[in-house]
Amino acid sequence: MGNTVAREDFEWVYTDQPHADRRKEILAKHPEIKALMKPDYNLIWVVVLMVLAQLTAFYLVKDLDWKWVIFWAYIFGSCISHSMTLAIHEISHNSAFGNNKAMWNRWFGIFANLPLGLPYSISFKRYHMDHHRYLGGDGIDVDIPTDFEGWFFCTRFRKFIWIVLQPFFYAIRPLCINPKPITRLEIINLLAQFSFDVMIYYLWGVKSTFYMLAGSVLGLGLHPISGHFIAEHYMFLKGHETYSYYGPLNLLTFNVGYHNEHHDFPNIPGKSLPLVKKIAAEYYDNLPQYNSWIKVLYDFVMDDTISPYSRMKRQLKGEVKQD
Repeated sequence: MGNTVAREDFEWVYTDQPHADRRKEILAKHPEIKALMKPDYNLIWVVVLMVLAQLTAFYLVKDLDWKWVIFWAYIFGSCISHSMTLAIHEISHNSAFGNNKAMWNRWFGIFANLPLGLPYSISFKRYHMDHHRYLGGDGIDVDIPTDFEGWFFCTRFRKFIWIVLQPFFYAIRPLCINPKPITRLEIINLLAQFSFDVMIYYLWGVKSTFYMLAGSVLGLGLHPISGHFIAEHYMFLKGHETYSYYGPLNLLTFNVGYHNEHHDFPNIPGKSLPLVKKIAAEYYDNLPQYNSWIKVLYDFVMDDTISPYSRMKRQLKGEVKQD
């Protein structure tokens, strides 16, 4: 169980990411895909219902024994919280109200953020756009683990701990790799979130507050849905840096598993990504794919050739534009 993995550094590549070229090819062959580049207004109502569901849960757990608070935080709260982070992912791409109402999307993202307990939406938007523009970009794409993560989490036990601590690494990594000056919207996100947390504590007490925060931390750590963090870009097959997942958990995650399709067409809402795959099947059917995020987590821990180093990394050329 203590075997050290073989990889000692990232896989450096000196070519552009494949998604832009594939997008051009697909659109030339299937121009009807452009009709899918429109907002998903159903996303608005789904997010509102999710917020209401969590508010109801906050109320229901306030008088439970602690063991049941923890139980429901993992069984129910974690699923809703992780699903909400992926709703925020959709909103960051302006999928709720469209590109013409970008600020509506930002305000709605702050609203969707509330039941998570920690401010997330605005900062995620800023860094996630870099991830799409500069996939694997050294010093820019904060989805790439730090050198410390790759060096230290190099045994099966340590990789397991790394999975458990993923939410903390995702929070700290931007400050280490690509710190950005705080913006007015981030301050608003922070103040709105702090005010909401205080309100929950004042109305329903410490158990409801714990349920809210624990659900977010547990849902982004050792949880079946968290398999998508590793499934999306970690190289289980050399030479392939983006992978799709076509299993049932897409129903809870706004089809984030359709990840090749998403990177090829980031302006198409998750709801329509299965149509992209169907229309352009000749481009996607033969790419490496997953059917189980749980198996991805298991393989990541148990395969001694895979570690946080198992990512493609690029030295960017030319001008870099960031949000």
